[in-house]
Amino acid sequence: MSTRRSVTAAVSLLLAVLMTVLVTAASATAAPGSPQRPRSLEALVDGIVQRQLDEYRIPGAAVVVVSGGRQVLAKGYGVADIDRGTRVDAGRTGFFMGSDAKVFTAMAVLQQVERGKLDLKADVNRYLTRHKAGFTIKDSYPGRPVTVRDLLTHTAGFDNSIIGRATARPEDAERLGDSLAEHQPPRVRPPGKVSSYDNYGVALAGYLVELASGEPFAAYVDRHILRPLGMTRSSFAQPHPAAIATARAEGYRPDGKRQVHAEGQYGAWTPTGAAAVTTATDMGRLMLAQLAGGALDGHRVLGETLTRAMQHRQFANDPRLPGIGYILEERGRDGHRMLVKDGDIPGFHDNLALLPDRDAGVYVAYNGDGEDGGASWAGQELVNLVADHTFGTPRRAAAARMGETGKFTGFYRSTRTSHSDLTRAAALTSSVRVTAGPDSTLTTTGPLSRDPDVTEQHWVRIGDGLFQEKGGQERLAFKDGKLFLASDPTVGYERLPWYESPVLHQQLLIGSLGVLLLSVAAWPIAALIGHRRGSTAAAPAPAGARLARLLAWTTGALLAGATVCFALLVADPNTLNQTVFLGDSPMLTLVPVLAKTALATTAAVMVCAVIAWWRRWWGWAARIHYSAVALAAVLFLTVAGNYHLLG
Repeated sequence: MSTRRSVTAAVSLLLAVLMTVLVTAASATAAPGSPQRPRSLEALVDGIVQRQLDEYRIPGAAVVVVSGGRQVLAKGYGVADIDRGTRVDAGRTGFFMGSDAKVFTAMAVLQQVERGKLDLKADVNRYLTRHKAGFTIKDSYPGRPVTVRDLLTHTAGFDNSIIGRATARPEDAERLGDSLAEHQPPRVRPPGKVSSYDNYGVALAGYLVELASGEPFAAYVDRHILRPLGMTRSSFAQPHPAAIATARAEGYRPDGKRQVHAEGQYGAWTPTGAAAVTTATDMGRLMLAQLAGGALDGHRVLGETLTRAMQHRQFANDPRLPGIGYILEERGRDGHRMLVKDGDIPGFHDNLALLPDRDAGVYVAYNGDGEDGGASWAGQELVNLVADHTFGTPRRAAAARMGETGKFTGFYRSTRTSHSDLTRAAALTSSVRVTAGPDSTLTTTGPLSRDPDVTEQHWVRIGDGLFQEKGGQERLAFKDGKLFLASDPTVGYERLPWYESPVLHQQLLIGSLGVLLLSVAAWPIAALIGHRRGSTAAAPAPAGARLARLLAWTTGALLAGATVCFALLVADPNTLNQTVFLGDSPMLTLVPVLAKTALATTAAVMVCAVIAWWRRWWGWAARIHYSAVALAAVLFLTVAGNYHLLG
């Protein structure tokens, strides 16, 4: 080696040593908690998933990331089966995919469109009648039929009613067509007006595939989507093939310090996610096919035109916010567009996100509900972190603008709130309150954020009826008396008139129940005290008066019992989720039975109150008290009826 080269090498070595020392020193003196980009995507994913499993108490998870036409990460975490101690394997462990199955349903429908057997603009009754399905969609809005397209954009307008639509065992599932015929929900809004998440509509879309193809839905998906894509560890069948069933993860929910098995993953509505199971690596293949325009490894499952149509915006509740393609939902992140689908069923939670302008995608599945339903947020949390890592520096938010905000204040109720069953009662505590602040700001209180720890958000005005979250990426818009969120294009929030205020209803329920409970407790005590003082020597009360008090006491006891049963029903959110899917809790029946019985006794109490004043059964104070009890029962039942607690 020459002298010059030796000197050059020595200088280079010295510079390298100095750079190492400087970097080490800078790292050592960095402020605690200062942001440091992880060394790799794998380190990023490892860190967040391990934290989630510990913090949210989730047994296991599987993640896959694809980019540039190939799989770049696939890992399993935690356990698939607590009893056996089986570790999660991203390539073998099957997870119930929940509503992520709707992506396959959309692809199956579009395949039939491609073959000319279905028309996106056609009335669905054309196919139900042609194939003699045995039922049709009711003509609730004459001249406004439900189209195939409406089913894939959640705009058909069906009520949200899912109580009892799942089963604990695959053998107990009904046939898809029979279930759709028997459990058709009412239509609560004209089609094509609002996108509001609709399980019945997607199940109906899957049934149209059955009618058009002549194959059961599960068999159709296996033959025309799963096998061509090489998704050999996925299945929509009930029960699953043995090879898939033996490697499938068990689903759990926390119960005190232990984990218990969650049930309710099967059912007739397979196109919406019942029974559908997959692995992380299989879902990686689905994402690769979507990003490649509908083909993978030389096998095309959907033409490029309809694949792009599936990913293109087909409807938006507000054109200023993200919308929905065919099932795939738009979501903004760091100024970029994502296409997402989330799945949630008892014990399993999945999140799929395509990042089309980066030719990338991420999918994560968990086999536990987590504390307070934390797994529903965990997937979104992971997707956001991977997106941030992929997109880089977020774009700057729009500048704040001054303007009137008071016209937006009030309470808003989700369009997903049922109009026909007692899950409507959730609106008592889940409605959103909007209040105006200084400098054209708004504050929202309620469950707008997917993060369960965030119940209050602050917003700055950036346009007419358009607001940006302070310190966040969320946006909301007001249009035609409704509130819409950028992060969820399949729900709206309708402004409530003053008499529908959940706070008013809570006050009426608590106040009236207080009167009833005090009376239920006071009357027996008063009777006992009177008996001990010898007041029984006085002239006995008329038989009608005694019956009147017995009726009032019975009414109070019935409504108190209904309240206790309802409290037991909703005490544990994770258990409630399973109960709603299975519809198997006696409380679901007992609450309306008690309330309906109280309705009959309340009518009798009202009659007795009139007679009590007419015949002067008691002193004026006792008559006022009796009338107050009657009024309290009427108010309680009126509010309860508004939330379908009477059945």
